[in-house]
Amino acid sequence: MLMSQIISTDGKSRVAVREGGTARLVNDAKSIYALALEAVRAGTTLATVVSDRGLGEAVDLEAAIRAGQVLSPVRHPDPAHLHLTGTGLTHLGSAATRDSMHKKLDAEGEQALTDSMKMFRMGLEGGKPGRGQAGVQPEWFYKGNGNMVVDPGKALVSPHFALDAGEEPEIAGIYLVGDDGTPYRIGFALANEFSDHVTERINYLYLAHSKLRNAAFGPEILVGDLPADVRGTSRIVRAGKTIWEKPFLSGEANMSHSIANLEHHHFKYGVFRQPGDVHVHMFGTATLSFADGVKAEPGDVFEIEAAAFGLPLRNSLKLARATAPVAVRTL
Repeated sequence: MLMSQIISTDGKSRVAVREGGTARLVNDAKSIYALALEAVRAGTTLATVVSDRGLGEAVDLEAAIRAGQVLSPVRHPDPAHLHLTGTGLTHLGSAATRDSMHKKLDAEGEQALTDSMKMFRMGLEGGKPGRGQAGVQPEWFYKGNGNMVVDPGKALVSPHFALDAGEEPEIAGIYLVGDDGTPYRIGFALANEFSDHVTERINYLYLAHSKLRNAAFGPEILVGDLPADVRGTSRIVRAGKTIWEKPFLSGEANMSHSIANLEHHHFKYGVFRQPGDVHVHMFGTATLSFADGVKAEPGDVFEIEAAAFGLPLRNSLKLARATAPVAVRTL
């Protein structure tokens, strides 16, 4: 089941559902967040809640996207309670991409094993523990709160101080924390984990800075298990022409960590198990246009698609205007 959230012609937020064919509006449903909260509190599934409400009129999602009526599929009423986070070096091809950015030489001129390669090797050796066990923890980063989320079709805004503005095609897990602190997975979505790779390349300790950027996910959420082998395409379109395109792989068959292990190491922290909070946790990638020497420009459109996730995720690139340094006032 694929779920999305739109603004209908009457200006109200509505939820759409489809299973292979035409999308239909869920009766009396204003948000996926509200439906998920209802399912948690009723001790049932999201699919059951949707079935109980029933489906109404059909909706053309592609037309809705063109009209700018498609929203990010999950929001929190208070954006400060939506957390954007992610993990890196989780995919079988990711080490080569990261290592090429972080290579260094030892004192004798021989190539050293970078911290990226060490982390990747740790994942290969211990990222997929047995059922009910905790494996090695992955690289982890914070991207911001709900104020950083950009709707499908809208522009990802790069700060004026950024040195790069590049896409990262990923799969994100979408979660809601129940009243008792238990995290529940709503589903999975395509995501663009928009980052500043030039800043990161200066020194890997700048990774935290490079990740504090907008992100987009959707347009649809896949409710259910993540396919073991996800195959998609990432591209950059400039002035109507594709200037870069490459396949990307995800799913556990193409990862050095299991989804369960990544989830455990995120939610093991009590601060991330606050009732009612939403988490959008991105699982990493091995495909970057930056690694191929491509520099995105304002007006470029990032496109990420994979058949299992419904419609493609498209976002353009915009640069923010320069501002003066922030001055803190004394009280």
